[in-house]
Amino acid sequence: MRRFSAVAVPAAPHPEREAEQRSPAQRPLKPSSVRRDLLSRVNAVAVLLVLVDCTTLVAVGVHRDLGWLWGGAIGAAVLTIRGTWRLYRRRLWLSWLEDLPRSAASTTLAFALLSGAGLLWGAPAADLAAAQWAMIAFALVIEPVRWCVFAFGRWCRRRFDRCDRTIIVGAGEVGVNLARTMLEHPQFGLRPVAFADSGPDPDRQPPVLEVVDGDLADAIVRLRAGTVVLAFSHTRESPLVDAAITAHRLGCSTLVVPRMYELHPDGPGIERLRSYPLMRLGTAPTSRPTWWVKRAADLVLAAVALVVLSPVIGLCALAVLVESGRPLFFRQVRVGMDDRTFTLYKIRSVRQTGEDDSQVKWSVVGDSRVGPVGRFLRRTSLDELPQLWNVLKGDMCVVGPRPERPGFVREFSAIHELYWARHRVPTGLTGLAQVHGLRGDTSIADRSRYDNYYIANWSLWLDLRILLMTAGELCCRRNR
Repeated sequence: MRRFSAVAVPAAPHPEREAEQRSPAQRPLKPSSVRRDLLSRVNAVAVLLVLVDCTTLVAVGVHRDLGWLWGGAIGAAVLTIRGTWRLYRRRLWLSWLEDLPRSAASTTLAFALLSGAGLLWGAPAADLAAAQWAMIAFALVIEPVRWCVFAFGRWCRRRFDRCDRTIIVGAGEVGVNLARTMLEHPQFGLRPVAFADSGPDPDRQPPVLEVVDGDLADAIVRLRAGTVVLAFSHTRESPLVDAAITAHRLGCSTLVVPRMYELHPDGPGIERLRSYPLMRLGTAPTSRPTWWVKRAADLVLAAVALVVLSPVIGLCALAVLVESGRPLFFRQVRVGMDDRTFTLYKIRSVRQTGEDDSQVKWSVVGDSRVGPVGRFLRRTSLDELPQLWNVLKGDMCVVGPRPERPGFVREFSAIHELYWARHRVPTGLTGLAQVHGLRGDTSIADRSRYDNYYIANWSLWLDLRILLMTAGELCCRRNR
């Protein structure tokens, strides 16, 4: 049976592990392959929907002679609510009727919010009435325009083959039928270019496509695939998860045929390819616009914290000098996003000995080299404050999986399933695993599960929750 793979694990640091069999899904992706061309990610229909909304808002604002204040308020409310309700999402089925309830509800909500805000602020009745009529005009004009956009999108997909190049993981009956449906109905925007699985059954007379026999990541880059569909595969579950993570890291849209798909209802995150439901997995956090908000917040928070906490860092460094002399700060190589290494900074909490074994020795409670000052710094996490400089440099984020040393990353990746996958996002000062008590000599498997959960469910709100939980843990010393 042919096998497909995503990436492969680097060699283990210990000779006795070099002969171990490892999943090829653990090999770090090349940085050049992790970032696909930005233009290839742009969805033309989504861009058109944003443009027609903006154009219509400007037109009705000018027609109703709204001032810049009301015009800006209406535009911000409408675009924000419609964006939050995912009216500008990437989609397979370009159906105006399917989207009509969501579009009408979002416009109604914006109308209600603006009307309520105008009444609470005591806006002049004439201005409020003009804004309300502008919203009504927008609702009446935008739906026929959106119908034209969807019709134009379907026509472009059929006429000009404006479709995502697609790799189907699974060449059984479901995968073959999906490939045939994509070819017969290009208006859904998918064009199959390869199967990644054991060869299709010749009795089914499948479409003539390449069969990927090897590295899925290389196939995605070589074939310029923008979508990966996980159908029922002949392989076991673990390589399928590896394939999904590989597509995720490369910025591909990932669609999954759910089990018992014949009975699967439509709902949020469910696409339709004719009679087949496809569950769309979330895009990589680093490819979302909100990630730039996270980065900006990290820069501001780290800069302010360094300025405010510089006296505290100085006092901690002075205490280390008095207790055990120089050096005051500790530098260590850690592994960050996409397995790139960087130098991490800490206030030294361990007395210096003749040999530096920090890269290969696991730090545990009761280390005789840790003095009273070091124990205090570790207990209060004050030794971590210099990592704010790593945040400013871009090596780390405030919230993310904690960085580990290269030797332990190789060892844990060989032992613990999907440990390698936690490097899809930058590492952080604090993380979901840490606020649940997984610090120091605790379960690596549990940490890995928490970190991968964090990546799969990342949002700005989740980051804020983790920061609040971190503050609570530091103040109350819970989970220690």
